[in-house]
Amino acid sequence: MTQNAVEKESVTLLGLGAMGTALARTWLAAGHPLTVWNRTPARAASLAADGAKVADSAAAAVAANTLVVVCLLDDASVEDALAGTDLAGRDLVNLTTSTPAQARARAEWARERGARYLDGGIMAVPPMIGVPGSGGYVFYSGSPELFQRHRETLVVPVGTVYVGHDAGFAALYDMALLSAMYGMFAGAAHAFALIRKEDIDPASLAPLLADWLVAMAPAVHRTADQLRSGDYTQGVVSNLAMQVAGTPAFVSAAEQQGVSPELLSPYFALMRRRLAEGSGEEDLTGVIDLLVRR
Repeated sequence: MTQNAVEKESVTLLGLGAMGTALARTWLAAGHPLTVWNRTPARAASLAADGAKVADSAAAAVAANTLVVVCLLDDASVEDALAGTDLAGRDLVNLTTSTPAQARARAEWARERGARYLDGGIMAVPPMIGVPGSGGYVFYSGSPELFQRHRETLVVPVGTVYVGHDAGFAALYDMALLSAMYGMFAGAAHAFALIRKEDIDPASLAPLLADWLVAMAPAVHRTADQLRSGDYTQGVVSNLAMQVAGTPAFVSAAEQQGVSPELLSPYFALMRRRLAEGSGEEDLTGVIDLLVRR
């Protein structure tokens, strides 16, 4: 090591699925000593050739380093993998997809075993890992001290966004963004279904649809402002009454095109319910209050 060189932090990684393998390759390429474990040992062979140490058990992998990153299938897999391991003094970073409640319970579980805990929600797919400017990142929540301690290592594969000391917040942000993504996919699916039987090339609709979704995206800022202020009439462009009046046309168009309206109907029903409460001058924000169970 030269005088100016900085020794890279050692990392233990449990889980070598597509995402775990991408993380592992990025840390290795950046010069981080890496110990890996996977329930199916064959998946570690190529990483061993690149310099990773392969542990024969999860317990041995955990014992190898202070920083232990977990990227497994689900919360139950984390429980199984770490059962019986000595976590005392370890910094456990859990990148396994989970619910906010599972993350909070796992944080307490780790604390009871003498470990420090950080939860993560990955907003990226494997091809984005290790690619500068890919736009991917990981939400982190839990101990702010722990995040700062390992931030330079955690940012190597993909960007980091710290969202709070509550261990469940990373999973909550993750689920919120992914829920919006699936809502967008549902709208796009309905749009393509409408033209499916017509002499229209889907490739001609795609750029128009993409541009339209981008143009509509800033509306989320108005929604957030309305939720913060409690005034759902603030900055309204097209009020609820006007929009509800137009919904029958969407249902009729779908029926005429031989398309099920089932992706749109639940949202339209919520709009009608909110209108029936006398909220016609509001934006669509009031629908959110109907979704939240009291």
